[in-house]
Amino acid sequence: MSHKQVLENPDSISKLVLKKGLDSGTAFEILSIDIADIDIGRNIGAALQIDQAQADKNIAQAKAEERRAMAIALEQEMKAKAQEARAKVIEAEAELPRAMAEAFVRGNLGIMDYYRMKNIEADTEMRENIARPGENPTQPKK
Repeated sequence: MSHKQVLENPDSISKLVLKKGLDSGTAFEILSIDIADIDIGRNIGAALQIDQAQADKNIAQAKAEERRAMAIALEQEMKAKAQEARAKVIEAEAELPRAMAEAFVRGNLGIMDYYRMKNIEADTEMRENIARPGENPTQPKK
């Protein structure tokens, strides 16, 4: 008889004792049988489920860490591309004075064209400063 059978049908112990005749004519008499103190031991099925849940949790954490590392790598790659683009803009801006001087010499750019362009640059800078309230306009842009 297993412990599960006893737990399902506690009076089976009493029936077995009476069936074997241990109660009558023996040197002792069984008054009661208390199954509240039965120690079943460790639940192996539950322990296996706990171990599996822990393993699943560890796998999920490893995958999350992998995704986090990939996101950081992608962010760094995007920062590098942005820096590269800024460098190209600065390089192109450095060519402007030379191109303007050449346009003046060739007669493709007049003084009024030059002043209109400067006026547009000033207007653009003013709009950028209005669009960024709270920043100090005397500090250079980042």
